Amino acid sequence: MAGSSSRRGAIRKPGSKKGSVVGSGGQKRKGLEGKGPTPKASERTGRTASRRAAGAAGTAKRAAAGGRRSGGAQTGGRGQGPRRAAGAPEYVGGRNPVVEALRAGVPVRALYVASRVEADERVKEAVKLAGDMGLPILEVSRVDLDRMTSDGVHQGLAIQVPAYDYAHPADLLDLAYDAGDQPLLVALDGVTDPRNLGAVVRSVAAFGGHGVVVPERRAAGMTASAWKVSAGAAARVRVARATNLTRALVDLKKAGCFVVGLDTDGDLEIGELEAATGPLAVVVGSEGKGLSRLVRETCDVVVSIPMAGAMESLNAGVAAGVALYEVARRRAAEA
Repeated sequence: MAGSSSRRGAIRKPGSKKGSVVGSGGQKRKGLEGKGPTPKASERTGRTASRRAAGAAGTAKRAAAGGRRSGGAQTGGRGQGPRRAAGAPEYVGGRNPVVEALRAGVPVRALYVASRVEADERVKEAVKLAGDMGLPILEVSRVDLDRMTSDGVHQGLAIQVPAYDYAHPADLLDLAYDAGDQPLLVALDGVTDPRNLGAVVRSVAAFGGHGVVVPERRAAGMTASAWKVSAGAAARVRVARATNLTRALVDLKKAGCFVVGLDTDGDLEIGELEAATGPLAVVVGSEGKGLSRLVRETCDVVVSIPMAGAMESLNAGVAAGVALYEVARRRAAEA
């Protein structure tokens, strides 16, 4: 009989989780409610778009982790530009830096000129120098130049230079002795801004130095920014890379160099340094932290630059220039 509870199947067995139910009783209601909007393809497991999104997220995560590990020297910090692959070419932008580099014989691969650029004397000289050197002269859009120079101030002109070929610290001593000079080197400890490195290279060239030593890790390298600030001096002054700066300084001491550290609380002033006329290596620390403990302990003496007023420190480029000037002055007086 319809509706009779005695009908087979009308009452569920005792202990059933669903309880006693006769008919549908609205049990299909959840199924009628739907599951919401269909997820995007990138959010659906097994889809090609999902795999691509996961791969891109992993790449971004690894890049961020690598940036934190590598420090300011390579992660695109202030004034450093974006991270580049090892061995990749660099681009130097700006009319004066380009002309200076071409005059100095920097190993340029190509000259790039923006379309419809205003051809002043520097642009004309750059094109002439590049033509005389047999370099490719390529006309590109300003957008392309912005990309090449990492949105730097290129003024419609840029050159491509190969990845820098670093020397060994011992090679710098050989260069000095081959020239019949007393070695004069600058070592940088913890300097991460390539513009400071470029300024030091320029000062070394100006005051008769024979090279610059930089650590391999957590330090500025010869990037496009360093080339630009050196204004062509990087073509005349070699930069050496040391796996460990402290060991490199110890090796220089064994080779006869007197190692001098620059710091605000030095043992004496730079003008009192008697060893300025002999083989010399001047170590410059970062503006914020100065010399590291091990490097300071390795130095034969630590000297300071006298300053007036409330100034406590100079940046690495300026400090190196002042120290090199004093050494050059002392050497000239002894000659």
